[in-house]
Amino acid sequence: MEIFIDSANITEIEKWLKMGVIDGVTTNPSIMFKDGVYDAEAGAREISALVNPRPLSVEVTTNDLDEMLTQAQTFASWGSNIVVKIPQITQDGIPCYGVIRRLQSEEIKVNATAALSLGQVMLAAKAGATYISIFAGRVADEGGNAPEVISNSVDWLEHWKFKSKIIVGSIRSVGDVLSAAMTGAHIITIPPQFLDKMADHKYSRDTVRQFVDDAKKALEMMEKARGT
Repeated sequence: MEIFIDSANITEIEKWLKMGVIDGVTTNPSIMFKDGVYDAEAGAREISALVNPRPLSVEVTTNDLDEMLTQAQTFASWGSNIVVKIPQITQDGIPCYGVIRRLQSEEIKVNATAALSLGQVMLAAKAGATYISIFAGRVADEGGNAPEVISNSVDWLEHWKFKSKIIVGSIRSVGDVLSAAMTGAHIITIPPQFLDKMADHKYSRDTVRQFVDDAKKALEMMEKARGT
């Protein structure tokens, strides 16, 4: 299983990259704005160079299919590791699988995003998506069973030998991360605050504190013993 970081914050990306924890990065316009990236091209190029050869997903910002193609081709020129996020459907309900297919034929990697059902996963895989992002939090918001959707999608892809990988996003808690991991997700894209929470535990801190205190006491006793 791989871990991507869902962020445009260079400091956070670099921190987790140096720890050897992350295998890629996902962004979208909302994340970029929240993280203070107001020039999408400059931000994407900086992140791309930092994490290369690991993938960076950058999302199109239009509902027009032709414009999606144009944007995707432009984004892909910003870095060899850039993956273009294309939605399953537009806000008007128009499927985007033709765009995914065209980009795949041009050897531009696609992250088919905003999937909420096994049916969407099937169609995106058939169209040739490199990655398919299931929004687990949003599946649950609508009363769906996110672990079941993830598990069924992974099983279906592997049974029929599709190369598409499932990315689980829309993470709302560490519990969502663990659930996705146990259901066989190929990749989980995690906001930085949940990576911090995964690393932390009150009793781990307490245990380390005890070890350090005991070590100090032991060293003091050793010093006294050497002095006698």
